[in-house]
Amino acid sequence: MRLSAQAYCSFHWFYFYPLSIYRARRKPYNRAMKTLIVIGYVWPEPDSSAAGMRMMQLLTLYREAGYRVIFASPADFSSHAINLDDHGIESVTIQLNCSSFDEWVAKQAPDVVMFDRFMMEEQFGWRVEEQCPSALRILDMEDVHCLRDARHKAIKAGRELHPDDWHSDIAYREIAAILRCDLSLVISEYEMQWLTEHFPISQDQLCYLPFMVDVMTQRTSAGFAERKQFVSIGNFRHAPNWDAVLRLKALWPAIRKQLPQAEMHIYGAYPPPKATQLHDIKSGFLVKGWAENAEAVVSSARVMLAPLRFGAGLKGKLLEAAMLSTPAVTTSIGAEGMYGDLPAPVLVAQTDDDFVELAVRLYRDENLWQELSVRGQPILQQRFSLSEFGGCLLETTEHLLAGLERHRNNHFIGGMLRHHHLRSTRYMSQWIEVKTQLRQREEY
Repeated sequence: MRLSAQAYCSFHWFYFYPLSIYRARRKPYNRAMKTLIVIGYVWPEPDSSAAGMRMMQLLTLYREAGYRVIFASPADFSSHAINLDDHGIESVTIQLNCSSFDEWVAKQAPDVVMFDRFMMEEQFGWRVEEQCPSALRILDMEDVHCLRDARHKAIKAGRELHPDDWHSDIAYREIAAILRCDLSLVISEYEMQWLTEHFPISQDQLCYLPFMVDVMTQRTSAGFAERKQFVSIGNFRHAPNWDAVLRLKALWPAIRKQLPQAEMHIYGAYPPPKATQLHDIKSGFLVKGWAENAEAVVSSARVMLAPLRFGAGLKGKLLEAAMLSTPAVTTSIGAEGMYGDLPAPVLVAQTDDDFVELAVRLYRDENLWQELSVRGQPILQQRFSLSEFGGCLLETTEHLLAGLERHRNNHFIGGMLRHHHLRSTRYMSQWIEVKTQLRQREEY
C-alpha cells in the first residue's frame, strides 16, 4: 500500500495504486531529461479507439525522443487500457477540483504539459499556469469537438449546417482553450483551414499532426478471391460510429438483395445491448462486437463500409483499411482530410442509393478492387509518415521552448483569456473543493 500525496484531498487518507503505477513511480530517472506530463481525459485504449491509438503515438514519440513521460488522468481505470509501464511511461491518478494536484505538478517541474482534449485544459490549465508558468502548454484536440457537435445537431434536426452553428457553448469553450494554449495539435488539414477561417486563431498557434504510421513496416493481406465479407469497425461509444451502424442496418437489405451470399460484419468496442440486438444471422447482418485482432478483421474483409453522416477529425478505420489494402466505401465526411490530392483507396458516396451501388460494384469488380487496394501505400508515405510529422512536432516543441515568452507576447487574446480563466476557474474549483471537504466532514 502506498499513500498518494498527490491524489487525495482532505479525509481521503488512503489511496491504492495499481501495481503498474507503483512500479512506474519507483523508477529512477535522469533529472537532466526534459519532462512531459500528459493530462488525459481517459486512460489510453489503442485497441478500442483511434483516439487511444493517437495518444499512444504521442506518448511513444516523446518517450523515444528522450523525454521522461508521465500520463496523469482523473478517469477511472479501464480493464482495456494499455499498461503504460510496459512502454516506459509513468502513470499517475489525479483528482478534479483538488489542490493536491498543485503540489504534485510543481514537484514534477515539467517542461511540457499536454492536455488531452479541451476539457482537461479547462480543468487543469489554470493550475499548470499557476504552478509551472514556464511549462509549454500543448492542447491535443483529437478532433474539433464543436465542428462534430454542430454537424450532429444539424443531422438530428434534419437540416443543412449553418454558420450560426459555430456560435455554440462548446465552440466558445474549445476555441478559448486553443487560444490559452501555446500550441494546439490539429489532426486534419481541413480543420486547420476551418479553424483559421472562422476564428481569430493564428497559424503559429496550430500544428498539423495527422495519425502517424511507420511506413517501413511491411504488412501482408489476403487477395480479392480470399476475402468474402463486408466489414465495419468503430467504437460504439462514439456517436458518429453508432449512427453509421444504424445507416448500415437500413442500407443492408438493398445490398444483400444483390449479393445474397455476402455478410456484413460489425465490429467495435463497448457494444451496447441496442447494438447486439441488431444481430441477424438470417440476413447476414452480424454484430460481432469487440475485435480481438482488428488488423486480422480488416485484412480479411473484401470491402470496408463507413457511411458516416457526421463527425470530425480523421477516421482511424479508413487509415487502417489503407494500411491493409482493404478498399472502402464511405461518405464525404469519412474521406474529409484523409487523402489530399492523391488517388484515394475509397469510393465516396453522395446519397444512400449511391452508397448501395458503390458497395455492390466494389464487392463484385475485381479490377476496380485491385486498383483501389494498391493506393494505400502512397497515401501512407506522403500523408501519414511517422518520421516526417513526428520529427516536425518535436522540432516545433523545441523551438517554442526556446522562445516561449516571445511567442506568448505575440498572442494578446490568449494572455487575456488566461488572465480571466485563471481567476474564475480557480475560485469555482476551490469552492467545489471546500464543499466536498465539508460534506466529507459531515459524513465522518
